[in-house]
Amino acid sequence: MSEDAIRLVTIGRIIRRRWRLLTILALLGALVGYGTSLLFPPRYTTSASVLLPGAWEERELLTQAEIATSSVVLDRAAASLGWSGVGGGELRDRVSARAAEGNIIKISGTAETPERAQLLSDQVVQQFVSFAARLVGDDTDADAATGPEALRQMVVKTSRRITELADAADPGRTVEGVQARTELEKLRTTLQEAMKKLDDADPAADRASLVVMGPAAPPDGEAPPTRTQLIVGGALLFFVFAVIGHLAAARAGRRLRTEPEIAAALGSTLLGTVDVPGERRAYRPEGRGARARIRRLLGTDVRWDLPVPRTSGDEAGRQIRYRRVCTRLRDQLPTSRRLLVVVPDGDETARRAAGQLVAEAGSDTSPAAAGGGFPALRMVGVSVSQPMVPDRGEESGALVVVSAGSWTAGELAGVAEACADAKHEVVGIVLAGTVRARPTRSAGHRRGAAAPALAVGDGATGGSG
Repeated sequence: MSEDAIRLVTIGRIIRRRWRLLTILALLGALVGYGTSLLFPPRYTTSASVLLPGAWEERELLTQAEIATSSVVLDRAAASLGWSGVGGGELRDRVSARAAEGNIIKISGTAETPERAQLLSDQVVQQFVSFAARLVGDDTDADAATGPEALRQMVVKTSRRITELADAADPGRTVEGVQARTELEKLRTTLQEAMKKLDDADPAADRASLVVMGPAAPPDGEAPPTRTQLIVGGALLFFVFAVIGHLAAARAGRRLRTEPEIAAALGSTLLGTVDVPGERRAYRPEGRGARARIRRLLGTDVRWDLPVPRTSGDEAGRQIRYRRVCTRLRDQLPTSRRLLVVVPDGDETARRAAGQLVAEAGSDTSPAAAGGGFPALRMVGVSVSQPMVPDRGEESGALVVVSAGSWTAGELAGVAEACADAKHEVVGIVLAGTVRARPTRSAGHRRGAAAPALAVGDGATGGSG
């Protein structure tokens, strides 16, 4: 396959000529997706949000998200849920947490039913808030909670005592009284500054307790991949792989398509190319049995990699091509000879072209026909798997007729060897191509004129059997 294998027009050609096979493969992929959905039960996912008041840096929010899915939190959640066979390790695959905008931690839980998913999310949020409160000092322990407050009350009492001592001292009548009042005021100022620094250093002073923003909402539907997604994905995957397989097979194909390659494989020269009006049966080789019926049902008996036939001229123009081939064949041979027209079995296009050549050579009415006209041709079919050509008798040479893109170099070389074994020299090659006939007003007259020629070709074919 050339670079044309990656063009969109080639993909369109695959879809047009292999649509039955592609449809069946897509349905098979949908069944595989449905079967996969039965192996994996549906899951539901919901989430709950926790607000972190105060100023938080991004790395701190990420740390809180990691804490929410830590083993400590999940183990406590699993113990609170009490689900049979579900521990903290199993919850790790069902619970996720992420930091969102606005200092919000979103905790998501996945379970087999919507109710269990809600319960899981709410329980993990509760355990996370409880554990995070302990980390920032907002604990329910009495000593931890009353420690800073007791210190503040002590500072207030001390400040009052300093005021009482200052009032009881000599109101500035002596130097000692003034110094005592000054020292007491300094002591009170120092206590107030120390208390202010303590409040600023307390992490719980700037950040209030974590706030749960409501319970988890009911899940809207199944968590992906859903059964519908698996079915559609399986159908699409099989369809794409089928198209890729066609392209890969065409690129790796070894069928010869160019004239020099075909001539080199057969070891002879090309005498010319002829046109054969396209017919649907030309693309469908005849076959019987179950395998042939299945191929026809799937459409695999139709070659998809052949390009769309080009439009040719009228029948008279096509007949000129056949006559020119016969003329070149006559000029190439020293004397008038009888030749075999060898056609590979299964090549319907080449068979029809060979029949027309036989008819054209037999209908030679030129003045040179009496002394040395066109060679007499007889068509024979040869199997490419086990090529066998009739031994040399009245015929003393072979003319091979093939179509491009149908045979590999090894198959054509086998045909040439079969001709050599039967003592037949391959005197030339004719390349047949399928074209679309252009309708003309005189088509009826020309079809009538061409009918005897096709009949002669069929008769020659029957004689070869």
